[in-house]
Amino acid sequence: MFILVFIVILSALVLIHEFGHFIVAKRNGIKVEEFGLGFPPRIWGKQIGETLYSINALPLGGFVKVYGEEYHEQEGKASAEMKKHGFIYKKPWQKASVLIAGVVMNILLAVVIFYGLLASNNFTSDPLIVFDNYHFRFGQATGRVIISDILNNSVAQKAGLTSDESILRYNTSQDLRLSQWKDVTSADQLISVIKNSANMPIALDLQNVRNGNKTTMQIIPKYDKTAQRAVIGAKLANTVVLRYTTPIEKLFSGFLHSYNMAVYNLKIIGFLIHSSVQEKSVGPVSQSLSGPIGIAGFVKDILSSSGSKLLYNLLNVMALFSLSLATINILPFPALDGGRLAFVMYEWITRKRPNATVERIFNTAGFAVLLLLMIFISINDVTKLFQH
Repeated sequence: MFILVFIVILSALVLIHEFGHFIVAKRNGIKVEEFGLGFPPRIWGKQIGETLYSINALPLGGFVKVYGEEYHEQEGKASAEMKKHGFIYKKPWQKASVLIAGVVMNILLAVVIFYGLLASNNFTSDPLIVFDNYHFRFGQATGRVIISDILNNSVAQKAGLTSDESILRYNTSQDLRLSQWKDVTSADQLISVIKNSANMPIALDLQNVRNGNKTTMQIIPKYDKTAQRAVIGAKLANTVVLRYTTPIEKLFSGFLHSYNMAVYNLKIIGFLIHSSVQEKSVGPVSQSLSGPIGIAGFVKDILSSSGSKLLYNLLNVMALFSLSLATINILPFPALDGGRLAFVMYEWITRKRPNATVERIFNTAGFAVLLLLMIFISINDVTKLFQH
């Protein structure tokens, strides 16, 4: 089941991306030779007008084959049809619109899904793990703390605490009346309470971030000689919940939340690339990102732990993946849409076509780097599966 769900999600994201390229190419008079569901070898195909619509054996997305897409393929043999319907002979703004259309479609999908999810949750996001004290531009941020890991044989494990629990409130008194509870807004705040509560009960209000179930639990911290303080044996992570409160924020919450997440993704990608350059290794990038294997494993975890929030969680993941696909594709890296767009912008500004050989070398090298990175990421995904 998780493999089927993974294929459906991935195929939908890639297909809507490719449909953006397809529809904008058509609107600009560019011939689309093939629109494929899945990747070759071909199982079935039907020619409708100028386009072959095909179903292929590898069900992981799809592709669009645009007529006259590569400069080097058309050198010295431009026919009248090529000059009229070929991608390379269109104006720079037309080529740019085709290239960014896939990214725009992925963003719009994320906007629509996020709006629906936020509207169903009183325009409040799920807890978002914050990196480097990052500040989101839109929405009111409220600090939350989640349990990211539980140590074996710890007080937390014996008490029944699990990872992916959000700690909403705590109470150190014997009286669990509402007035005695205090909201938890940071890991440091809760750690300060725990370290001064050796052998003293602390009541915690918890909510599972996967299935939404709420529980109240009592835990008694124990003094740890190594840490020289009372501990419970749980790793805590700071998160924020974003609330969109004004009528304008609510109306445009899909766009605002998509902006928040896209810019945050770019910051993290920039940090990972910077770390890889500093270390002269692809390790930081490959170890922090997930490929198809890792994503499939993530989908499996969602299916097994979401309970009544299954549809909500799957849609949330779909929106995040769609936004990530858009963010990565727009990067000015050879072989990606953003890399091809950079060549088009060069043509637009200089009014000269890029050197076909240079473009081919850049795109080939970029594809090789992406393939190498995907291999490292896949190896890391498999390693994580065995460790799990």
